[in-house]
Amino acid sequence: MEDMMPLMTRATDRTARLVRAVRQEQLGFSTPCAKFDVKDLINHLEWVAEMFESFGRKGPRVEQGPYAGDFPERAEDTLAAWSRPESWEGTSPAMGLPMTALAHMYLVDMVVHGWDLARATGQEYEPDPEAVSRALHFTDQMVEMGRQRGVFGPPVAVPDDAPQFDRLLGVIGRDPAWTV
Repeated sequence: MEDMMPLMTRATDRTARLVRAVRQEQLGFSTPCAKFDVKDLINHLEWVAEMFESFGRKGPRVEQGPYAGDFPERAEDTLAAWSRPESWEGTSPAMGLPMTALAHMYLVDMVVHGWDLARATGQEYEPDPEAVSRALHFTDQMVEMGRQRGVFGPPVAVPDDAPQFDRLLGVIGRDPAWTV
Protein backbone atom coordinates (compact mmCIF):
# COMPACT_ATOMS: atom_id res chain seq x y z
CA MET A 1 0.00 0.00 0.00
CA GLU A 2 2.72 2.46 0.98
CA ASP A 3 4.28 2.43 -2.46
CA MET A 4 1.11 2.17 -4.56
CA MET A 5 -1.08 4.88 -3.02
CA PRO A 6 1.19 7.75 -4.10
CA LEU A 7 1.31 6.33 -7.63
CA MET A 8 -2.46 5.88 -7.76
CA THR A 9 -2.99 9.37 -6.36
CA ARG A 10 -0.65 11.10 -8.80
CA ALA A 11 -2.07 9.22 -11.80
CA THR A 12 -5.63 9.98 -10.69
CA ASP A 13 -4.85 13.65 -10.11
CA ARG A 14 -3.28 13.98 -13.56
CA THR A 15 -6.26 12.34 -15.23
CA ALA A 16 -8.77 14.38 -13.21
CA ARG A 17 -7.02 17.61 -14.30
CA LEU A 18 -7.34 16.51 -17.91
CA VAL A 19 -11.04 15.71 -17.49
CA ARG A 20 -11.71 19.10 -15.88
CA ALA A 21 -10.11 20.84 -18.88
CA VAL A 22 -12.29 19.12 -21.51
CA ARG A 23 -14.56 21.57 -23.27
CA GLN A 24 -18.14 20.73 -24.23
CA GLU A 25 -17.33 20.85 -27.94
CA GLN A 26 -14.61 18.20 -27.47
CA LEU A 27 -16.94 15.49 -26.12
CA GLY A 28 -17.49 14.00 -29.58
CA PHE A 29 -13.79 13.91 -30.54
CA SER A 30 -12.16 10.55 -31.36
CA THR A 31 -9.67 9.02 -28.95
CA PRO A 32 -6.81 6.53 -29.35
CA CYS A 33 -9.13 4.00 -27.69
CA ALA A 34 -11.14 3.16 -30.81
CA LYS A 35 -14.36 2.23 -29.01
CA PHE A 36 -14.61 5.57 -27.19
CA ASP A 37 -15.09 9.18 -28.13
CA VAL A 38 -14.14 11.71 -25.45
CA LYS A 39 -17.52 11.60 -23.70
CA ASP A 40 -17.53 7.78 -23.71
CA LEU A 41 -13.97 7.75 -22.37
CA ILE A 42 -14.89 10.06 -19.49
CA ASN A 43 -17.96 7.91 -18.81
CA HIS A 44 -15.66 4.87 -18.76
CA LEU A 45 -13.39 6.66 -16.28
CA GLU A 46 -16.43 7.42 -14.10
CA TRP A 47 -17.31 3.73 -14.12
CA VAL A 48 -13.71 2.69 -13.39
CA ALA A 49 -13.64 5.04 -10.41
CA GLU A 50 -16.98 3.78 -9.09
CA MET A 51 -16.05 0.14 -9.62
CA PHE A 52 -12.64 0.39 -8.02
CA GLU A 53 -14.12 2.27 -5.08
CA SER A 54 -16.42 -0.71 -4.59
CA PHE A 55 -13.52 -3.14 -4.96
CA GLY A 56 -11.50 -1.13 -2.42
CA ARG A 57 -14.33 -1.70 0.05
CA LYS A 58 -14.51 -5.43 -0.88
CA GLY A 59 -17.80 -4.75 -2.66
CA PRO A 60 -19.31 -6.05 -5.89
CA ARG A 61 -18.54 -5.25 -9.48
CA VAL A 62 -20.83 -2.40 -10.51
CA GLU A 63 -22.48 -1.77 -13.86
CA GLN A 64 -21.61 1.28 -15.88
CA GLY A 65 -24.16 4.04 -15.62
CA PRO A 66 -24.82 6.96 -17.94
CA TYR A 67 -22.36 9.83 -18.34
CA ALA A 68 -22.55 12.09 -15.30
CA GLY A 69 -19.57 14.44 -15.70
CA ASP A 70 -18.34 13.76 -12.16
CA PHE A 71 -15.15 11.72 -12.63
CA PRO A 72 -12.96 13.89 -10.36
CA GLU A 73 -15.37 13.49 -7.43
CA ARG A 74 -15.74 9.74 -7.99
CA ALA A 75 -11.97 9.40 -8.21
CA GLU A 76 -11.56 11.10 -4.83
CA ASP A 77 -13.94 8.50 -3.36
CA THR A 78 -11.89 5.73 -4.97
CA LEU A 79 -8.67 6.99 -3.42
CA ALA A 80 -10.40 7.33 -0.04
CA ALA A 81 -11.53 3.70 -0.22
CA TRP A 82 -8.03 2.49 -1.08
CA SER A 83 -6.38 4.63 1.61
CA ARG A 84 -7.70 2.22 4.23
CA PRO A 85 -5.15 -0.51 5.15
CA GLU A 86 -7.81 -3.24 5.01
CA SER A 87 -8.39 -2.46 1.33
CA TRP A 88 -5.09 -4.12 0.52
CA GLU A 89 -5.70 -7.37 2.38
CA GLY A 90 -6.58 -10.64 0.70
CA THR A 91 -8.45 -11.05 -2.55
CA SER A 92 -11.38 -9.27 -4.11
CA PRO A 93 -14.64 -11.16 -3.53
CA ALA A 94 -15.94 -9.72 -6.82
CA MET A 95 -12.93 -10.48 -8.98
CA GLY A 96 -11.09 -13.32 -7.23
CA LEU A 97 -7.78 -11.50 -7.69
CA PRO A 98 -5.36 -10.19 -5.08
CA MET A 99 -6.20 -6.65 -4.03
CA THR A 100 -2.74 -5.52 -5.12
CA ALA A 101 -3.54 -6.76 -8.65
CA LEU A 102 -6.70 -4.67 -8.68
CA ALA A 103 -4.75 -1.61 -7.55
CA HIS A 104 -2.39 -2.13 -10.47
CA MET A 105 -5.34 -2.49 -12.86
CA TYR A 106 -6.65 0.86 -11.65
CA LEU A 107 -3.21 2.41 -12.09
CA VAL A 108 -2.98 1.17 -15.69
CA ASP A 109 -6.42 2.65 -16.43
CA MET A 110 -5.50 6.04 -14.99
CA VAL A 111 -2.14 6.25 -16.76
CA VAL A 112 -3.30 5.03 -20.18
CA HIS A 113 -6.70 6.69 -20.28
CA GLY A 114 -5.08 9.93 -19.17
CA TRP A 115 -2.94 9.72 -22.30
CA ASP A 116 -5.99 8.82 -24.41
CA LEU A 117 -7.82 11.90 -23.18
CA ALA A 118 -4.83 14.21 -23.56
CA ARG A 119 -4.19 13.06 -27.12
CA ALA A 120 -7.84 13.42 -28.09
CA THR A 121 -8.18 16.93 -26.68
CA GLY A 122 -4.72 18.35 -27.45
CA GLN A 123 -3.64 18.61 -23.83
CA GLU A 124 -0.14 18.10 -22.47
CA TYR A 125 0.38 14.85 -20.59
CA GLU A 126 3.46 13.58 -18.83
CA PRO A 127 2.76 10.41 -16.86
CA ASP A 128 4.66 9.73 -13.67
CA PRO A 129 7.71 7.63 -14.65
CA GLU A 130 7.39 5.36 -11.62
CA ALA A 131 3.70 4.77 -12.37
CA VAL A 132 4.59 3.91 -15.97
CA SER A 133 7.25 1.47 -14.81
CA ARG A 134 4.84 -0.29 -12.42
CA ALA A 135 2.06 -0.31 -15.01
CA LEU A 136 4.35 -1.79 -17.68
CA HIS A 137 5.66 -4.49 -15.36
CA PHE A 138 2.13 -5.46 -14.31
CA THR A 139 0.77 -5.32 -17.85
CA ASP A 140 3.57 -7.50 -19.20
CA GLN A 141 2.43 -10.18 -16.71
CA MET A 142 -1.32 -9.79 -17.36
CA VAL A 143 -1.49 -8.91 -21.06
CA GLU A 144 -2.69 -12.29 -22.32
CA MET A 145 -5.52 -12.42 -19.79
CA GLY A 146 -6.36 -8.83 -20.70
CA ARG A 147 -6.56 -9.68 -24.39
CA GLN A 148 -8.71 -12.74 -23.70
CA ARG A 149 -11.14 -10.54 -21.77
CA GLY A 150 -11.18 -7.87 -24.46
CA VAL A 151 -9.50 -5.27 -22.27
CA PHE A 152 -6.37 -4.94 -24.44
CA GLY A 153 -6.12 -4.86 -28.20
CA PRO A 154 -3.57 -6.57 -30.42
CA PRO A 155 -0.05 -5.35 -29.71
CA VAL A 156 1.34 -2.40 -31.65
CA ALA A 157 5.00 -2.80 -32.56
CA VAL A 158 7.31 -0.26 -30.97
CA PRO A 159 11.11 -0.31 -31.03
CA ASP A 160 12.82 -2.26 -28.25
CA ASP A 161 14.59 0.92 -27.18
CA ALA A 162 11.39 2.99 -27.13
CA PRO A 163 10.55 4.86 -23.92
CA GLN A 164 8.75 2.76 -21.29
CA PHE A 165 5.49 4.61 -21.83
CA ASP A 166 5.51 3.91 -25.57
CA ARG A 167 6.18 0.23 -24.79
CA LEU A 168 3.24 0.20 -22.34
CA LEU A 169 0.98 1.71 -24.98
CA GLY A 170 2.14 -0.79 -27.60
CA VAL A 171 1.68 -3.79 -25.31
CA ILE A 172 -1.97 -2.94 -24.67
CA GLY A 173 -2.71 -2.11 -28.30
CA ARG A 174 -2.28 1.65 -28.55
CA ASP A 175 -0.21 3.38 -31.20
CA PRO A 176 2.08 5.86 -29.40
CA ALA A 177 2.09 7.99 -32.57
CA TRP A 178 -1.72 8.36 -32.62
CA THR A 179 -2.98 11.84 -33.41
CA VAL A 180 -6.40 13.33 -34.01
